[in-house]
Parts: sequence; structure tokens; C-alpha cells
Amino acid sequence: MKNFYLEIKHIDKQTGARYGILHTPHGDCEVPMFMPVGTLATVKTLSPEEVKSLGAGVILANTYHLSLRPGADIVEKAGGVQKFMNYKGPMLTDSGGFQVFSLASRRQISEEGVIFKSHLDGETLVYTPESVIKLEEQIGADIIMSFDECIPYPADHDYVKNSVDRTLRWAKRGKDAHTREDQALFGIVQGGDYQDLREYCAKELAKMDFPGYSIGGTSIGEPKEVCLRMVDYSVKYLPQDKPRYLMGVGSIDYLLEGIARRVDMFDCVLPTRLARHGALMTSHGRVNIRDAKYKEDFTALDSECDCPACKDYTKAYLRHLYVCDETYGKRLLSLHNVRFLIHLMEQAREAIKEDRYQDFVNEIYAKFNDKRGF
Repeated sequence: MKNFYLEIKHIDKQTGARYGILHTPHGDCEVPMFMPVGTLATVKTLSPEEVKSLGAGVILANTYHLSLRPGADIVEKAGGVQKFMNYKGPMLTDSGGFQVFSLASRRQISEEGVIFKSHLDGETLVYTPESVIKLEEQIGADIIMSFDECIPYPADHDYVKNSVDRTLRWAKRGKDAHTREDQALFGIVQGGDYQDLREYCAKELAKMDFPGYSIGGTSIGEPKEVCLRMVDYSVKYLPQDKPRYLMGVGSIDYLLEGIARRVDMFDCVLPTRLARHGALMTSHGRVNIRDAKYKEDFTALDSECDCPACKDYTKAYLRHLYVCDETYGKRLLSLHNVRFLIHLMEQAREAIKEDRYQDFVNEIYAKFNDKRGF
């Protein structure tokens, strides 16, 4: 495809973690990176300009949700999702497979695709690999995902094997249907917690020569050690020169461990969701701003953070806004959490370039030795 490739600039000597530049039609981004989630073409409570000012590269929008509201045809008429929401940078859309898994209480999966009902009005919807690609082409993000079957955890080997086979057939159908040369279509590695199936799926997808690869089927309730095993089982068989994207993780420990496993891209709704509940990620651990102890605390939320909430306001004021349910408070807390994770990625990239990534991880873990910050 045009103007999309990963340029690996340095590999950390301690861990093998990768630093590079991801080139896209809407600009270049350094990796590893955290990608804020803008499900409905907006990162909740934040403007696109604010998200960009925080250091974001790629941000996400959701194919399923945008196809319902306002409709993929409306986004297409606007000139694509970047113009629709006025984001001056690269964007990614997922396929809607996870939404089908998580929102549809009753769904029928067949070789053709999935029949399910809209969570908004109960309308019957049919998703096939081809129809999903059409929606993603209309929405127009730089990076789009194949339609896959997101399976529950745990699941038995036979079920997962059949699902992987179907996901591979759907990946091929989606790739054949994809026509836009200015979009990078990623294959998604599934296989549950089975090493042989992860290997099989990754190898078969690699043969299809996608521009990038996602690791799916994680962050659906499995223990941390299982998630990391899934990553290990997958990345070992993916091409070295293509970007790798671990879907749906956003806590500090998962990000750090994913980078050590040579993953380049991460996304999650966690930072803005936590912020709306008054929970803040800081350099000294998790802070619950609603706690009464902050009522007369006139210090900065995090002295090591350069976001507007930390530079210009005190914990007492942030708490006041939160307990009064002021929208500005949610905005400031969201600005902080998003900036915190983006800054963590900036620090990780510097550590990789200096061949001290494991030392950096150890330093972070030492600061959060009771894991409250995760």
C-alpha cells in the first residue's frame, strides 16, 4: 500500500524491545505508542486538538458504533473520519468484532458472517468480512482491522481451532475485498491460550502478507499471565518488519510487558474511563481524587507530569470539580491520564534507544512495588 511502513530504528539490547517510526498517509508516529480511543470519533470529553497536543499519534474510532451513528456513509461524505472530526493525524478503526462479542447477547455465527441485533434499537445486523471492509473503507482511517471472531475465555481446544480456521478464512476474504491503497489492513492473530493455535494462526496470516498484525483475544477477563502468554505465543511467528498491535490493554504493567515482548502499538479506553470515576494514574501511584484527604491539598496532582491539570491546578481544586460533577473536572482528569500514558511511552522509547529498557521497567516497578498504580 502507499505511504505505510514501519521503520525500525533501534532494538534494545536488554530485551529486544523495538523503537521505530510508523509511516502513514496522515503522518509519522514513533513506536512503541499508546493510542487513545475515540469510539464515536471523539476521545470522551477531549477535543481532537487537545489529544494531539498531549503527544498522541494514532487514535482509534470504532467501526460498529460509527456505522450506527452517524452512519459510515455520512463519514464518507464528510471526507473521511479525520476530516469529520478534525483530527490532524493518523487514525485506526477496529472491525467491530469485539463489539459483536461483548454487546450482542444473542448472535448467530456462520461461515458467511455474524447475524446480531443493534444494542441501540434491536435492528437485525449482518456483518461479513466483505461488509466490514466496505464500512471501514467508507470511514477511511489509515489503519483498519480484519473482521475476526472474538471468542470467550476459556474455551476448549476444538472450539478455538474451528474459530481460528474461520478467522483465517475471513481474513483472506476481507483482504480480497479491500481496495483502498491508502489504508493498511491488519490481520488479527487469534488462538486463545493454546500455543499451537497461536503459532498456526500467526504463520498463516504472515503468508497472506498483511501490512501489520494485531494480537486479539486478550483483555477479555483472562489472568495477566495468560494474556502475556498469548502475546508470547503470537509475536514469535510474526514478521519482524511489520508493526504489531496488542488490542485493548492500557494499564502500566501490561504496556511495559507488551513492549518487552516486541509489541509496537497499544490502545485502551482505560485512561478516560478511570478519569470519569476520579481515578488518576500518577508517578507515585493511583490517586482517587474523590478522597476527603485531598480537600485541602493545594499541591499538584503529579509533579512529574506536564499536563494542564498538573501544571495549573491543585488536587483540592480537581477534587472540588469532581465532587461537584463539573464537566471541566472530567476533562482535566482525562487530559492527565491520557498524557500520563503517552509520556510513559516517550520514556520507554528513550530507554530503548539507550539500551536500558529492562532497567527502566525495573525502576517503574520499584515505584509501584505494591502494584497500586497498575
